[in-house]
Amino acid sequence: MNNNNSNKNFLDDRKDYKVGKLIMSELDKDPIQQFKYWLDEAVATENIIEPTAMNLATYSQHEGLSSRMVLLKGLDDRGFVFFTNYDSRKAQDLSEYNQAALCFWWGALERQVRVEGEVVKVSAQESDDYFKSRPRGSQIGAIASEQSKPMNSYQALRDEIANVEEKYKDLVVIPRPGFWGGYRLIPSAIEFWQGRPNRLHDRLKYNKGADGDWVIERLSP
Repeated sequence: MNNNNSNKNFLDDRKDYKVGKLIMSELDKDPIQQFKYWLDEAVATENIIEPTAMNLATYSQHEGLSSRMVLLKGLDDRGFVFFTNYDSRKAQDLSEYNQAALCFWWGALERQVRVEGEVVKVSAQESDDYFKSRPRGSQIGAIASEQSKPMNSYQALRDEIANVEEKYKDLVVIPRPGFWGGYRLIPSAIEFWQGRPNRLHDRLKYNKGADGDWVIERLSP
C-alpha cells in the first residue's frame, strides 16, 4: 500500500455543508430550550446512532487534558447530567478541577453544540433513581468494573461479574454502590454550530452574564 497516496486521498476528501442555516432572530432566548429543539431533531433523525452521545473533556494538573464519549442522561434548567464511576479518570479529574466542556456532533444534520461550565455531583437521590432505572446487567457491570483501572484479563472481569451476580441473586433491587453516581455540568457558555457552504459556518454562542441572563453573539466561522 502506498501510504502517501492513501493520506492524500484522505486529506482531499472534503464535504460542503448545505443542510441548513442558523439565524439569530430565530433562536430561543434560553439556550437549554434551544438545545432541546436540536436534540429532538437529532433523536428523530434515523441515521444518527447515538444522538445523546457527547464528548466530555476534563483536566487535571497531574494528568493534563483528557476526553471521552459519554451519554447525556438528564437535561433541565440546571444543566447536563451524566453518570460514571467516581473512581474513574474523569471523576478524578473533576475532583481536582471542576470545569469541563461537552461537545455534541450530529453529522447528518451538520450540527455541533459546545458546552462549557462548572461540574457538580447530582444529589444521592438523583443517582439512586437513575441507577434503579438501569437494566440489571448494567447495574452489575457498574459494580464489577473498576473503571479506568488496569485489569489482568477480560476473563477476570467476567469472574467478578459472576461474583456480583451471585452476591445479589436474591435481591430484586440492587442498591447503588457509593462509588457510582452522577454529575451535572452547569453551563456558562453554549455554542450552536451549523455547517454552511465554503466553510462559512454559522456559529452563535450564548454567554451567561453576572446577572444570570444569557447574551447571544455571532462568532466568525
